[in-house]
Amino acid sequence: MVERTHLRVAAAVALLVCAGIVGAAYLSRPTSAVTDATGESARVAPANGTTVIATDSNTWLGRESDGPRANAELVAFGADGERQYYDDTHTRYWDVDPVEGTNATVEYLYADHLTPEECGGESACTRNGIERVNLTTGSVEGIYSRVTAGKHSTRWHDGDRLSDSTYVVADIAADRVFVVNTTTDIVEWSWDAQAAFDPATTGGPYPSDWTHLNDVEVLESGLIQVSLRNHDRVVYLDRETGLVENRTLGNGSHGVLYEQHNPDYIENPDGDDAVLVADSENNRLVEYRDTGGEWVRSWVWQDKRLQWARDADRLPNGHTLVTDSNGNRVFELDETGEVVWSVPVAFPYEAERLGTGDESAGGPPAHELGLRNRTAGGSTVGDGGPSQSSVLPGPVVNAVYYVLPRWMGVTELLVSCLGLAVGALWAIAELRWLPYRVSLTNPVSLRKRR
Repeated sequence: MVERTHLRVAAAVALLVCAGIVGAAYLSRPTSAVTDATGESARVAPANGTTVIATDSNTWLGRESDGPRANAELVAFGADGERQYYDDTHTRYWDVDPVEGTNATVEYLYADHLTPEECGGESACTRNGIERVNLTTGSVEGIYSRVTAGKHSTRWHDGDRLSDSTYVVADIAADRVFVVNTTTDIVEWSWDAQAAFDPATTGGPYPSDWTHLNDVEVLESGLIQVSLRNHDRVVYLDRETGLVENRTLGNGSHGVLYEQHNPDYIENPDGDDAVLVADSENNRLVEYRDTGGEWVRSWVWQDKRLQWARDADRLPNGHTLVTDSNGNRVFELDETGEVVWSVPVAFPYEAERLGTGDESAGGPPAHELGLRNRTAGGSTVGDGGPSQSSVLPGPVVNAVYYVLPRWMGVTELLVSCLGLAVGALWAIAELRWLPYRVSLTNPVSLRKRR
């Protein structure tokens, strides 16, 4: 009997400790991506210009929840660190681009999950669209939108403006890139990924999520750069001839790219253009240099916290603006690889520093800057975020983070599992210690143990 009492006390203490750790994490959660634990509006460190951040997040619940506070957030912090703009109208926010010729106007992609009634009886559908907002006045203008069936792999992540009335769109739902005239709603050109790739031998599951085409960028040359995430490739399209042969970055090998996001093309007037990529499942930033038609890796960076980066922009001063989705932060690296600015944000997707050009258009390539490589074994910034796991593969950890609430990290998850295991074992032990024996044979009986 004394032994049982000791076991009960030990189990109770273990459950209290587990509950305390998980409860403390929950109580210290921010109430949104851009407010602190008290609900006050966040203020961040001053930066060299306004920083606009789009999130793919619901702070309170899991990443894909449509429950309370299911919407994501679009926020801008001014150069002084004060919050300049905030909106949480849409279910998800994706790519953000400055509008040329303006100081405080941006365009962004959004996705709204619609009700079955709005979907014509279908269980799920999504309105994907492009909007423009003046960050100073808050005035929002709708540019273009369409409804796609389904939700998870049908949400457009990017669109790039060709002119005042034409946009190139990364159509993730149909595995294609198209150019649409937003005045006439006529699709003037399109490229289907099946024109160059075989669904039977490349990419993800077909047709549910074959390419996961998540980014387009119109280059000065007129070519269109396209990120085929589930092909682990960045390809280049000519609107006259289609896929540009022998130009593709990546070959399906995870050592080159692994389900990348938001590759940014860096035009170099001195020759040797480059592509800066958020190499997401490799949990790193990587840059490749074009050396006479061959892509050669010229820079790689990661720290122990970087977890599923989904955007990196090279700024004109040589710094790199990074969006660390599962690290719940947006930060800026200097030329030595040190973090010189950081803001905690729940599950950010993309960030843009206004006044520096579109994406990495205004920044120099790594090989000219002489940027230092860094791996996860180097120095880190320990400001409270999750760290990379040395036990589980990156894709497994990233998948777990994707479904967890923003406030729950690996530690809280493991502690929760431990608490459940202790509780289950305690319950089993108590059943075995009951003074009665239950028989489920026919007839069912309840007898006192001897």
